[in-house]
Amino acid sequence: MSIWQKISDKISDKAVALGDTVFGMLTGGGDDGEADPNSSVSFTIAVIALGAKMAKADGVVSEREVDAFKEVFKVAPDELANVARVFNMAKKDVAGFELYAEQVADMFAKQPEVLENVIDSLFHIAKADDVVHESELAFLQAVAKIFGLGEKFRCIKARHISSGENDPYVVLGVDPCVTDGELKRLYREIVKENHPDRHIAAGVPEEMISVANDRLAAINAAYEDIVKERQL
Repeated sequence: MSIWQKISDKISDKAVALGDTVFGMLTGGGDDGEADPNSSVSFTIAVIALGAKMAKADGVVSEREVDAFKEVFKVAPDELANVARVFNMAKKDVAGFELYAEQVADMFAKQPEVLENVIDSLFHIAKADDVVHESELAFLQAVAKIFGLGEKFRCIKARHISSGENDPYVVLGVDPCVTDGELKRLYREIVKENHPDRHIAAGVPEEMISVANDRLAAINAAYEDIVKERQL
């Protein structure tokens, strides 16, 4: 059974008829009892909901943003209806985005690399139409703060938005004055923390691992730029 079929089961017609919100499904308010905080289904529903809330903050959902959403989640054509159902429910949900962000933060309180993966996924969707609007950026920064990633937001943002801040040191999150030896040590740690296998072990759906692969590629490219600069 695909993750999308599991999600469809979780949001049965009966549950919706009873007035469940998407947030209720994650916090045990659903018809099936308490949600498993570490399940891929709960994680995916929460991220879809955050994507919907971000779209609502912007006011417009472009076709390219929808395509980017499909890329992040690797949605098969016959599963689009299930995803759209959660997305539309979340947009109408009276619960604020803060509640969804807090729920995801609680799920992975001891795994900040997974929370960073969520922010990367949302950035991928937001920049699909070639511009990240101020409302979207404010939303992403607020979610990152709830995730406890406030200090890393500048680094995450640099991976996705070309600007004066988009230098390899910012992407890696290291001080430009770091020694060569310390740089190599930190790079190895960063690669280990961001390896896709770690995300799979943490419960991130395989459908979303491409985001982790993209982030690791950005990290490797940044390190290579520094190596060339320092002639290591």
